[in-house]
Amino acid sequence: MRVILAQPRGFCAGVVRAIDIVERALEKYHEPVYVRHEIVHNKHVVDGLKAKGAVFVEELNEVPDGAVTVFSAHGVPRSVVDTAQARRLPVLDATCPLVSKVHNQGKRYVAHGRQLILIGHAGHPEVEGTMGQVGAPVTLVQSEADVETLTIPADEPVAYITQTTLSIDDTKGIIAALKKRFSDIVGPETTDICYATQNRQTAVRQLAQVADVILVVGAKNSSNSNRLVEIGREVGVPSYLLADGSELKPEWVEGKNAVGLTAGASAPERLVEDVITALRRIAHAPVSVETMDGKKEHIEFRLPAELRNDRAPAA
Repeated sequence: MRVILAQPRGFCAGVVRAIDIVERALEKYHEPVYVRHEIVHNKHVVDGLKAKGAVFVEELNEVPDGAVTVFSAHGVPRSVVDTAQARRLPVLDATCPLVSKVHNQGKRYVAHGRQLILIGHAGHPEVEGTMGQVGAPVTLVQSEADVETLTIPADEPVAYITQTTLSIDDTKGIIAALKKRFSDIVGPETTDICYATQNRQTAVRQLAQVADVILVVGAKNSSNSNRLVEIGREVGVPSYLLADGSELKPEWVEGKNAVGLTAGASAPERLVEDVITALRRIAHAPVSVETMDGKKEHIEFRLPAELRNDRAPAA
């Protein structure tokens, strides 16, 4: 059996930064540190941080007065920021810088008098955060069919922004439908799309050309991990999502010579290794592991100033 690893796969720079923020906060301020929402969508990561003293909550009313509080990588609505400031909570913001960039783009479009449209998934924490950051009404569209039902006048000045876990490929049909419907529309350059999402999807398409089956390591509530599975299936390769090696079903790889393996942006490499171990355990032949050629990612995001020196987190 050949196991072919996608390149790139797994953690993106935004996820690395978010996890580092929690770990460094625990080291500096000691436990407990409170985190609003899962820092990233991966149970293994969350459980590991819990074991170190992080406490995960869904709302700020669960955070004791004066406790160090971390906002997740997905971002939060402005109302959450305001509540934290009113309570004078010491806050460390782990919002991915690319998500913050989308927030700022949306605010600029609104300031220029445009009606804002957000392409994304309803209920996703990033979408809720973005809609709550802009400071004006935002219309959410999830598909080309949604564009057809919009009641905004065709000559209204509009602008669109997108959820970062959607790639250029995911959004191009919706963007084309918006441009067809509206005569005065602007949006961000395609170079502004999340590099990690696009790179991982491109790698899966390449993997599908050589693999008999594709395994995607990621959480069930991870938008980008689920999309990797969808892409594999769209191009005709059986593809499955699994959290770790314990969820590997032998029938998925039975009779398969080339097993493609990748991971969503919030899945650590140790879980990929865990799946390889599980493959070796059930394979009826020697297992070789190789990595595809692919884009190397060298992007790093800076930590908040409070964690780069001896300053206290901002209240």
